[in-house]
Amino acid sequence: MDVVMIFLMLSTITPFLFIKLKKMPLAIVQSVLLVGMWMYYLQAVFNTAPATFSPLWIIFYAGLFLSQIAWIMFIIYVVSTQESKLQKSYQ
Repeated sequence: MDVVMIFLMLSTITPFLFIKLKKMPLAIVQSVLLVGMWMYYLQAVFNTAPATFSPLWIIFYAGLFLSQIAWIMFIIYVVSTQESKLQKSYQ
């Protein structure tokens, strides 16, 4: 469950990444998915894990998927802005 906690923490930061990238609808969707992700995690830790393909299961994995997309978009954004700053400094 430690790896799941790391992914949950990264997913919790994700709405702020979408705000930085000026993708407000995705930030709202990820915020809603976060509630379901934490509910899934708490239910799995303190009770039994929800069944496969249950609503909480789908929300949890959809949130993880959207979180990974956000992190990739953010890395591309950081690299491209740093690249443009380097090009300006050389000119």
